Amino acid sequence: MSRREIKVGMLGLGTVGRGVCRLLAANGPLLDQRAGAGITLKKVLVRDLSRDRGLALPPGLLTTNAGDILSDPEIEIVIEVMGGTGSALEYVLSALRSGRSVVTANKDMVSTHGRELFAAAAEGGSDILFEASVAGGIPIITPLKESLAANRILSLHGIINGTTNYILTRMTREGLGLAEALREARSAGYAEADPAADVEGLDAARKLAILASIAFNTRIVPQDVAVEGIMSVTAEDIAYAREFGFTIKLLAIARETAGGIDVRVHPAFVPDGHPLAAVSGVFNAVFVVSDAAGESMFYGRGAGEMPTASAVVADVMDAVRHLLYRAPGLFGCTCFENKPLKPPGLVESRFYLRLKVADRPGVLAAIARVFGDNGVSLAQVVQKQAGDLAELVVISHRVREAWLRQALVDIGGLPVVREVASVIRVEGEDH
Repeated sequence: MSRREIKVGMLGLGTVGRGVCRLLAANGPLLDQRAGAGITLKKVLVRDLSRDRGLALPPGLLTTNAGDILSDPEIEIVIEVMGGTGSALEYVLSALRSGRSVVTANKDMVSTHGRELFAAAAEGGSDILFEASVAGGIPIITPLKESLAANRILSLHGIINGTTNYILTRMTREGLGLAEALREARSAGYAEADPAADVEGLDAARKLAILASIAFNTRIVPQDVAVEGIMSVTAEDIAYAREFGFTIKLLAIARETAGGIDVRVHPAFVPDGHPLAAVSGVFNAVFVVSDAAGESMFYGRGAGEMPTASAVVADVMDAVRHLLYRAPGLFGCTCFENKPLKPPGLVESRFYLRLKVADRPGVLAAIARVFGDNGVSLAQVVQKQAGDLAELVVISHRVREAWLRQALVDIGGLPVVREVASVIRVEGEDH
């Protein structure tokens, strides 16, 4: 019996698209055997046919006309690696509604327009697969949907932005300030010319929205995620973290609580003994706690040409299998519940606080009194000289965030307090 040949079209030929071409060429026969059918890349949409992409491409592969892919009856799977939510969304919705399965690496599109994408896939009886949209080559979408499907996910903590993890790693290991570490990240090619989406936590928030939607079966969009970036983290904070036995990481956190789903991205003190504390450089990791399997960690390269291409091609192979066995739509939308979100002010955490205060008797007692009046209990307090002022460093017990924020407002009004220099949450001690 002759082997079926599955024709694939690809929208975009940037970094990830080039990786897909290289992987299909390098491992083609192996992929065909594992997928159960031949996989042939028939057309690739580009903006400029004349551009040198450093690839040996067969004549006629490239096109500037999306219709050559979306209207070709032979093309059954469409890979989208254009990025953005403009033309990419239009093309993907068209492909899904026409019955073509889509594989995408587009976190912006999936996190913001997931409802539309799954509705279009249901309408067309097709697949939408997006493993590469979160954490590059690390398998995390598929494990949440399949391997851990028998579990209730209790929480996940992730380092899912390599740029910020590289910056914080350099600050921790070399004692660099944030600006210097960011310059290094740019020079090494790990940060964009405009790194705002990374350092402000927005990239991680989009990825977290995708993970949390799957983990808790509830539609969560980026606007639902409470976000703080790393721009306020200083070398002094890094040093104090080390002194107290912690490492600072930009964490993406989602957990189910009695009051709703808690979803947030922010810098956090992570205990040195926690698995996430050892995740360094541009590596990513997601630490999942579930009711039956317990603790699981998924670790690896969260971006880059070949790691991301690995996830894209694996999704293509899944789509091929679904076509062969007539089971498209097998992994449809998992957001069949509508759980409430927990208001950020009701979330409880421990906090690290760094205050600059007048260096005279009675100051600590006055500040402790304000904390106590607002229900904030102090676990550790360190006072050090800082020129003409004293630096007061505090780690609290668990406290409702709204109470902590009100305490800081009241403390900021004390004449002996010059500055509330840093406020960073402490996480990961209950793993």
